[in-house]
Parts: sequence; C-alpha cells; structure tokens
Amino acid sequence: MAQGETERRYSPIIILTLVAALVAVLGLWAADKAGNQNSGGSAGEVVATSNEQFEWKLVTTWPKNFPGLGSAAENLATMVDEMSNGRLKIRVYGGGEIVPALGVFDAVSQGVADAGHGAAYYWKGKVPSSVFFTAVPFGLNAQETFGWLHYGGGLELWEEAYAPYNLVPMGGGSTGVQMGGWFNKEINSIEDLQGLKMRIPGLAGEVFTAAGGTSVTLPGSELYTSLQTGVIDALEWVGPYNDRIFGFHQVAKYYYYPGWHEPGSVLEFIINKDSLGALPLDLQAIVRQAARASSQDMLDEYTGRNNESLRELIEDHGVEMRRFPDDVLKALWMGTQEAMQKLVAQDPMAAKVYASYSAFYKGVRNYHHISEQAYINMRDVVLEDEDY
Repeated sequence: MAQGETERRYSPIIILTLVAALVAVLGLWAADKAGNQNSGGSAGEVVATSNEQFEWKLVTTWPKNFPGLGSAAENLATMVDEMSNGRLKIRVYGGGEIVPALGVFDAVSQGVADAGHGAAYYWKGKVPSSVFFTAVPFGLNAQETFGWLHYGGGLELWEEAYAPYNLVPMGGGSTGVQMGGWFNKEINSIEDLQGLKMRIPGLAGEVFTAAGGTSVTLPGSELYTSLQTGVIDALEWVGPYNDRIFGFHQVAKYYYYPGWHEPGSVLEFIINKDSLGALPLDLQAIVRQAARASSQDMLDEYTGRNNESLRELIEDHGVEMRRFPDDVLKALWMGTQEAMQKLVAQDPMAAKVYASYSAFYKGVRNYHHISEQAYINMRDVVLEDEDY
C-alpha cells in the first residue's frame, strides 16, 4: 500500500483519538477545579447532589404533640421529610424527653441535639437581646415582627446575636396577640399588682416586677399545678386555644385582655451551625423554607382556632372576661420604657437590635394607623353591634 494511502486511511483515526484524549483531559481538569472550590468553600457549601441520608434530633420546650405551640416542630419534620424525599429525617422530642424544657438552648448549642424549638426570650439571661425576637411589651405584632425579621434586617441581627453560641435562628411560628392572663382577683388599679406572684417571662417579667409584682418563669407543664396549689397567683400562657386545653378556667376566675406583654409572640427554630453546615446545599434550603412555611402555618392555626375556644370558655365554662384598666396599662407602659433603657444600657448587642427594632416600629406604626388600624376601626363603626 502506498504511503499516501496509509496516511489518508489512519489520519481520521488519529484525529478522533486526539479529540477524545483532549475531552478526557478537560473533564479531569474541570472535576479537579470543582473539587478544589468545594474544599476551599465555607462549611455550608456541600455538593447539592449528594444522596447521603441524615438524621436529626429536635428538642422542644413544649410537651410532646402539644397543640398549637408544638405543631411547628412536627410540621417542620414532616415537610423536610417530604421535600427531601426522605434524605433528612427529623425526630422531635418534647420537653423533658432528652433535656429539660428550659435546657433546649444549651443542648442545641453544644450539639446534644441538632435543632430546637422554643421562645427566644427564655434565654434572656444568656442573650439579653433575645427578647426582641419573641415579644416586646407594647411592641410589634406578629405581622409587623415578621416584616422586621425578613425585610427590615431583624433576622441578620438575630443571627449575629446567636453566632457566639454556634446557633442559627429562624422564625418558628407565632401565636398572634396573646391574652393578658388568668387571675383569681380583679385588677382595678396598679395597687392590685402589689405582691402578686405571676408566671410572666421575658422583658415583661421585669416590667411586672417593677410594678410591684413578682415575676416567675415556669415551663408550660408546671403551670396548672402551680396556680392550683398557690405557688403562683396568676399566669399568662398563650390564648383561648391553648389555655382552654390546659384547663386554666378550672383554677382561675378572671381572664384578662389585652396581651400588653406579648403582642405578637414569635417562636424560634434554632439549628446547630455544624449540623446545618454538614447538609448539602439543597437540604439546607429545604430546612429554611420548611421552617418559614411551618412558622406561618402556626399563626394561621391560632387565628382559626382561638375564636371557637374563646366562645367555649365564656359560654360553656362561665369564664369572666376583664379588660385591664387604662391606668394600669399606662403604668406598665412606663415600666416598659424604663426596663428597655436599662437593657440597652447594659448590653451593646441589645442596643444595636433596639435601634433597628425601634426604627421599624415607628415606620410601621405610622403606616398601620391608616391601614390595618383604620380598617378595624372602620369595620367596628359600620357593623356596630351586628352579629355579622
């Protein structure tokens, strides 16, 4: 065979071989580069296509399967399981099953559990600024608080406050505006609070103490017995839905409103930062989105169930409703101002959060005067006493 014919015959084969080799080299180079980028990234930048399965423990401050407050954690676990196609399983434990109800923060921080659910103001002794992320007396309601968290810089401040404890916080539901509490004597003036021992946590507890009472922090599981046996004289818990289930109407006569102390109580999910960072990126996104969805679901549930529960308490159980007198509310407001100034003077992070919170408060209050509040006032005027 002539040399020219041999060259013509083998040249295409040689070319294809060289092209295949070049493609292989480029593929190896791209894979090596991607691997270097992943290894050099942050702890949370895990390849999103991993099929590895994960199991988490989530501890709560509530009794297991407790309606309302306990629903968010269970909903989170269900949503995450479904959205991840079973790649992330979350087992929920009630208060006391693994750690005490008020031991959730430390348990998640130390990695004893991967996640927790509770209320940020329970940890006021460790993180003074935490009160802003649950409820501030006379402060933002639920709708306003979530607006501040998600679009007003509040969530970033929350993350900053919890960072030293290796925790990542997320909104974990809301009860809406709560009730003022259960009492066995009428509150007609500020003098009626003198010496009264009441379960009321957070910044409101300091305000109540300054007004002459004694504030006590107790987990939900101890409230009924404590009120029944006289360990405490009064308590606030949530609202009609949960309060009826707990049976407080059996051991207290008067049900007070409005909930000056918790106008928009927001709960929290706390995630151990290492546990979250160990997840692939898609699972991290699923956890965040499931937390936000279950958070909104809780507020929806309370809005839907409080109505019938209040009717049952009044009509079926003879509960007597009372409104706090204006002079009592004004005195508590003044006490709130004093407690707030004391808090921000003692803790730089609290001062930083307060600056953001108060700026948002002013703006949203101005707007809601002509929107939410104006509409509710108008509705009351036109409906008057109609049973609509």
